[in-house]
Amino acid sequence: MRVVLLTGKGGVGKTTLSAATALGAAAHGHRVFLLSTDPAHSVGDALGRPVGGRPVEVAPNVVAQEIAVLDEIERSWAPIQAWLRQLLREGADELVAEEILVFPGLEELVALRAIREVEALGDFDTCVVDCAPTGSTLRMLRFPDALAVFMGGLFDMERRAARIVKPILDRIGVHGLVPGDEVFAAFERLVRDVDDVRQILLDGDRTTARLVTNAARVVVDETRRSFAYLSLYGVATDAVLVNRLLPPTAQDGFFAKWVAREQTEIAALESAFGVPLLRAGLRPAEPIGPDALRALAREVYGDRDPAAILHHGRPLRWRRVGAKTLLEIALPNVSKEEIEVAVHGADLHLRVRDARRAIALPDSLVGRVIEGAQLRGATLVVTW
Repeated sequence: MRVVLLTGKGGVGKTTLSAATALGAAAHGHRVFLLSTDPAHSVGDALGRPVGGRPVEVAPNVVAQEIAVLDEIERSWAPIQAWLRQLLREGADELVAEEILVFPGLEELVALRAIREVEALGDFDTCVVDCAPTGSTLRMLRFPDALAVFMGGLFDMERRAARIVKPILDRIGVHGLVPGDEVFAAFERLVRDVDDVRQILLDGDRTTARLVTNAARVVVDETRRSFAYLSLYGVATDAVLVNRLLPPTAQDGFFAKWVAREQTEIAALESAFGVPLLRAGLRPAEPIGPDALRALAREVYGDRDPAAILHHGRPLRWRRVGAKTLLEIALPNVSKEEIEVAVHGADLHLRVRDARRAIALPDSLVGRVIEGAQLRGATLVVTW
């Protein structure tokens, strides 16, 4: 099943373009599931009709759903919540336990598990995801690495200690301090779910991201950073959608300077990315409802199929060149001063600005010293 992720800075029109993409894909003959994982759901507002936590048909060949993230967490991780409530003892605010449970990035990952459920139905060939704003999306991408460290070391140690300590505490009447096997089992299910979601996100043959932006300097700068961060985490971006552009008729008169600034930012976007730059003009009224959204899709995508992969590229690639092994990571709009590379054990640790990622090394490279790391154009090349 094809998966299209739309994300961008809050307020740029991401939800409207997500809905337009879904309806445009349906117009090309696809069976589409429109999934909202943004906690501030507004898909129903864009469609002009209610959309809730259950799938509902909103147009021919289009089904939509807004994921209730907190309900999903409570349903999936009830043993962990029960242990936290007991740990906080009777009379404590249960909301505190729920807040402790929701690690940064967990909400988005739990919501994205719904992609697996859509695929399991077998009724859809395209899933368009209205993601949370870019900050939340990046936290989601960081979460698997943090969870892997916890499960790989601390978690195993805590589980062994729990098996020794819990019987002793039970005999002396102290209960609830040490989690039981059902709590550890819930964490293990979480790890499996996270890994399944990660495999979907990193499958460049079916999953791509589209960044929604406006032609304003602050938004463009964040879009450039987000493009690099998505590449760092291995998610391919196949298009940048520039929304709410002033019409050419505005270049005379009061809005002339605004149009000139937009043209400057458009030029910066064209030079920053090697993917299609698609445009949507500012409308006199918000495009609400299927007909208006289909018209928006035609403006943005033209004759293109919105469900197609609009640009084929691998943000992270392993290559053999003679006796050397190369890891190539696309990092557009990044300078060498913003990159740190180091090897710790069996992982290559990368830092790009304030984003970090640990990449598991092939067995053949574990223990070997890096020969060099160079930024060649927009690509970081690490050589062994």
